[in-house]
Amino acid sequence: MEFFSHQTNYPFMATRKVWYTLSALLIVVSLVSFFTRGLNLAIDFTGGVSAEVSFPQATDVDTVRGALVAAGFRDPQVQNFGSSRDIAIRLPPSNQTASEVRQRLDDALKKVNPAVQVVQLDVVGPQVGNELKVSAAWALVFTLAGIFLYIAFRFHTWRLSLGAILAVMHDPILVLGFFSVTQMSFDLAVVAAILAVIGYSLNDTVVVFDRIRERFEGNRRSPPDVVLDQSINQTLSRTIMTKVVTSIVVVALLFLGGPVLKGFSAALLIGIIAGTYSSIYISSAIALDCGLTAEHVFPSVKKAALDHLP
Repeated sequence: MEFFSHQTNYPFMATRKVWYTLSALLIVVSLVSFFTRGLNLAIDFTGGVSAEVSFPQATDVDTVRGALVAAGFRDPQVQNFGSSRDIAIRLPPSNQTASEVRQRLDDALKKVNPAVQVVQLDVVGPQVGNELKVSAAWALVFTLAGIFLYIAFRFHTWRLSLGAILAVMHDPILVLGFFSVTQMSFDLAVVAAILAVIGYSLNDTVVVFDRIRERFEGNRRSPPDVVLDQSINQTLSRTIMTKVVTSIVVVALLFLGGPVLKGFSAALLIGIIAGTYSSIYISSAIALDCGLTAEHVFPSVKKAALDHLP
C-alpha cells in the first residue's frame, strides 16, 4: 500500500541547509530555555508527596488548596484530573512517614468534606529522586553510545553513524525544550517516552540507510545526493503512513488519557514530528556533507572491483 499514487521525486538534499537552520534555531531555543528555566520536575526526581483524592461531589480546587495551607502544608499544588470530583495533590518533600502524611492530609481534607477519600498516596524521598535523575541520564548516554556502535558496525562507516547520532540527539533535545518552555510536569513517564522516541527515530533512520545502501550498490556512478534523494523518496510513503497512524493514537492519548498520560503522550507527539524530518534532513544530510560515497558503504570491495558494478 502506497500513500502516493506515483513515485515521488522531491529534491530533499537541495533544501537541507534550510532545515539545518530551522533545527539549529529550535535547538538553541531549547537549550537556552533548559539552562535558564530548567524543567518542572515531578516528585519522581525532586522527592515529595503525590496524592489522589476523591470527593463525593464537585469540589473547588482553591478551597482544597486553602485547607491544605491552613493545615501547615507548604506550597501545595492542587488540580483536577478525570472529573471535578477527583483531585491530584502534589506536596514538597516531607520527613514524615507515609502513614503520618496520609493522616494529616485526611484530617485537612475532611474539613472540606467529611466523606473525602484518599485514593492513593506516594512519598518519594529526595535521595531516591536524585538517584532517579542519575539513572535517567545514564540511560540516555548508554542508548546514544549503543546506537553509534550499532550503525557503525552495520553500515561500515562513521559518516552514517554520525548522522544517526545527531538525529537521535536532535529529537530528545527538542522534547526537553518543549517541556522547559511550557513547564509541563517532567516525570519518569516522559523519560520513557524520550527513549521510545529515540528508538522510533532510529528505526526510521535505519530504513532509509538500508535503502541508501541498496541504491549505492545498484547505482555506484550516480552522485551521492541523487542516491540519497532516490532512497528517501522510495521510503517516503512508508514514513508518512507510519507517522500518521502513530500520531492518531498519540493524539487520542493526549486529549483523552488524562493528566497521568499527558506528559508521556506530549513527548511522543513532539518526538514523532521532530523525528519525521530528522531522519531525512539530519541523519542523511549530515552523512552527505561528510562526503559519503559508495566506497564508504562497501569498504570490503576494492575500487577496481567496484568499477564493474553498474
